[in-house]
Amino acid sequence: MEEFRIDLRIPNEAREKEIKRAAELCFKINGTMPGSPENRELIEELFSNGVDKTTVINPPVFTLLGNTVKLGKNIVLMNGFKCMSAGGLTIEDNTLVAINCTILTNNHDFYDRPILTCKPVHIKKNVWIGANVTILPGVTVGENAIVGACSVVTKDVPDNAVVVGNPAKVIKYLNKDKFKEN
Repeated sequence: MEEFRIDLRIPNEAREKEIKRAAELCFKINGTMPGSPENRELIEELFSNGVDKTTVINPPVFTLLGNTVKLGKNIVLMNGFKCMSAGGLTIEDNTLVAINCTILTNNHDFYDRPILTCKPVHIKKNVWIGANVTILPGVTVGENAIVGACSVVTKDVPDNAVVVGNPAKVIKYLNKDKFKEN
């Protein structure tokens, strides 16, 4: 995945406007009754690329750039979902993300810290991400994969793999023929 860079010393009105919009919406989402129509409207406004009616997002939630997140159908994001999404985040259909997960698509240059280094993260279909997982920039998590609780994912996860640890490593592969159709 191609890296791109953002120099935070250079004013970017559109970016600053989106950061303010997302921060205000996250604050409102996290202060309204979960599951209420008001909460749902705010979530749909935050993730402006669309939130399918089958997708459930449980507050609290945090993102700086809701407009860089693309969500599929039948996704569950449990409480405490956080993403730094300057590099772009795609989560495909039938994905479960457990409590307190963090997805990072950006980092800082080691030697010039006002520079953000950005790489997209792609979570493919039918993935299960366990509690307290961190996924780092540039990672693709393959279809049907499972990421075990408290793992730190630093590299791509193959389709049908189960990964655990810090850094996450493959411990087994699932039989793709056993999956039920959703």
